[in-house]
Amino acid sequence: MPAEPIGCVTTEWKLLGANHRICVESFADPKVSGVTCHVSQARTGGVSGSFGLAQDPSQFSLACRQTGPIILPAKLPKEATVFSDDTSIMFKETRVIRLWDETNKTLVYLAISRKLIDGAPTNSLSTVPVMPWGGR
Repeated sequence: MPAEPIGCVTTEWKLLGANHRICVESFADPKVSGVTCHVSQARTGGVSGSFGLAQDPSQFSLACRQTGPIILPAKLPKEATVFSDDTSIMFKETRVIRLWDETNKTLVYLAISRKLIDGAPTNSLSTVPVMPWGGR
């Protein structure tokens, strides 16, 4: 589930090591063509952040949109992980899960923060209604 880096914005300048920043990445849903999501995540700087030893905060945002004709697979599971990104060396990750709301013909994308021991309630939600695209 590789994501494409879009860019980062510095949120706090650090004298030593990398600056604190917010980074934006995009990824396409691997099973549903025509949907692209963008996720922004806080990245910890400083000396520990420069060496990949810092734990990034559970701060993120998610936006998913129809970017082409949506083609649903024949058997779309009600729930599937479509993206994950490690946010610390201690088993913490940001994960995006796709849910299928069949009644409303809507793809629901839920970003959550997960830890091995303690789950975090931090989350972000985006929905994409399945609609015709350009006369298709």
